Amino acid sequence: MSNPCPRLLLAALRGGAGKTTLTLGLLAAWRDRGRRLVPFKKGPDYIDPAWHALAAGIPCHNLDPFLMEGDQIVALVARYAGRADGLLIEGNRGLYDGLDAQGTFSTAELAKLLAAPTVLVVDCTMATRTVAALVLGCQHFDPRVPIRGVILNQVARPRHEAILRSAIESYCRIPVLGAIPRLKCAVFPERHMGLVPPQEHAAAQRAITTARDLAQKYLDLDGLWDIAGQAPPLPASTLWPEGATPGREPVTIGIVRDSAFQFYYPENLSALERQGARLVQLSALEDAALPPDLDALYIGGGFPETHAQTLAQNLGFRQSVKRAAELGLPIYAECGGLMYLGETIQIQEKKYSMVGIFPYDFIMGKKPQGHGYTILAVTAENPYFAVGSRLKGHEFHYSRIIPEPGPEASLAFSMERGAGMGGQRDGLLYRNVLATYTHLHALGAPEWAPALVARARQYQQARRRGAFSTLAPAPDPAGRPRSTPRAVIR
Repeated sequence: MSNPCPRLLLAALRGGAGKTTLTLGLLAAWRDRGRRLVPFKKGPDYIDPAWHALAAGIPCHNLDPFLMEGDQIVALVARYAGRADGLLIEGNRGLYDGLDAQGTFSTAELAKLLAAPTVLVVDCTMATRTVAALVLGCQHFDPRVPIRGVILNQVARPRHEAILRSAIESYCRIPVLGAIPRLKCAVFPERHMGLVPPQEHAAAQRAITTARDLAQKYLDLDGLWDIAGQAPPLPASTLWPEGATPGREPVTIGIVRDSAFQFYYPENLSALERQGARLVQLSALEDAALPPDLDALYIGGGFPETHAQTLAQNLGFRQSVKRAAELGLPIYAECGGLMYLGETIQIQEKKYSMVGIFPYDFIMGKKPQGHGYTILAVTAENPYFAVGSRLKGHEFHYSRIIPEPGPEASLAFSMERGAGMGGQRDGLLYRNVLATYTHLHALGAPEWAPALVARARQYQQARRRGAFSTLAPAPDPAGRPRSTPRAVIR
């Protein structure tokens, strides 16, 4: 069996060509017409998908050929094909840009994998007929990529548009499906990682409305929908498991999710639920303390540096996280979560106190300290991953750790690819806490969710037995003896 599934992929010749604004505009405009569109974003990204979800009213999912296998991508797309009127996929970078000269893991490879009709968004600044040459080059570079149309962006005036349309339709033999004029100001504000997250944007819905209005005024919505409908059926897939693991009592896992910590892949959360976790949303900005019945804690990435003062002021929550770590609560933290578990976050000359599980400061810089895909080798005993296994993930951080962990420090990973914490290492360890700069996706690291839930179940059982005792001080993560006793699970 197969699933009919209208779908469209927006690509470009480079990053920053306007794909995201047009994707959001299309999602909102088709939603206004009563169509249910499920959005996808190619590559490792949290911010654009948050905007996609706001525009579509439906969660966005990531498709990443580096982190996932091809059959997993097809299964993930097929899972939502029957629940929607169509799918809209935003590519990343340039159409053929990948990790190497062969374009490995590029948007073009994703388009071929999903047989997704592709529309190129082209920045036409100070160019006319040359735009047709660029589009024609993309068509001939790999004829298997289903390029079906073009959207012109940054069009100067009607005459400019007329020449562009004529050249593309004459030489490339594909339709021009919209022309966006030059805008005097950006629709969506940007920061060092791209767009400002909608959680931090005071007028997020108004920005979506502006993008919708642009799409309705300047795009051929009917023509684009017709092209989406030309996609062949997707193969049916039984790869994706549904429902929670039966017969086990649920464990409670806290998810710190607020405007400081917002980077969570939907598949990570659903993977925990399928393993038998009940997820509870927490706020490090507003909650007074962790709830007493937690069996594990997951702190994702985000922008703790933009909320450092508020995080520092919430002393009760910080202290409760540190106490829980001392009791052996399983805690898994990524990037921003890692920074939160350190001693301080330093912004310019100002230091803000954090949880203090790890005796390190995190200093914000002006340039990325780690950016791109990572490959980790698990080299030390830890609560979640077998020694000798390899993990694929990604990192993007402007902070650096001070001091750089020395050889005596407890770290779980060595870096086969990526920056990590310096010294080709990553993954600070303390008891049942693992904190790392690398972000993992549950489809690329299938052992992660079962391991976290298993640790949570062990902790739940020990907590119910009252199996806590006070032992002598143990070394801290930097190898120095602690001056106070710690509570542990027997």
